[in-house]
Amino acid sequence: MDFLGKELILGGARSGKSSLAESLADKSGLDVIYVATATAGDDEMVERIARHQEQRPSQWHLVEEPLNLAEVIRKNSRENNCLLIDCLTLWLTNCLFGDEANETDWSSCKSDFLQALLAAPGRIIMVSNEVGQGIVPMGEISRRFVDESGWLHQAIAKQSERVVFVTAGIPQVLKGPKL
Repeated sequence: MDFLGKELILGGARSGKSSLAESLADKSGLDVIYVATATAGDDEMVERIARHQEQRPSQWHLVEEPLNLAEVIRKNSRENNCLLIDCLTLWLTNCLFGDEANETDWSSCKSDFLQALLAAPGRIIMVSNEVGQGIVPMGEISRRFVDESGWLHQAIAKQSERVVFVTAGIPQVLKGPKL
């Protein structure tokens, strides 16, 4: 058994971050619970979800939860398992801009998530898109998303024992033990 802590894997679109997370979860020797935050809002997203499902080992358990990640963590995190949460930026989008979104909900949802994460036993691998390395977006909504994403990543990185940035399929450990 290798690394057992909390781990944040960041990268751009199609960087290889999900593949890395899935490989780490598979090699962990633990029971894996895959937590999917995506919702199938259009045909392209339906195809993405199907592609991810095909890539995952059939013995992994699946929890689909677009909003309440804190409850999923509290209910499923155990010393002898691995939660793989993919993807935090989709979760952020759902919380900020989904049908049930409002300002108060995001603040409390984020706080509840961070508290659940801090108290959680077992291994938790979290995947998220790094969106703050480009130019500052022109639109208010886009700027808010980039800001909230950056603040969320910083808060999670503080709690994580390992943080990895993936570029072109090459992982770079920013914090914690080597891969």
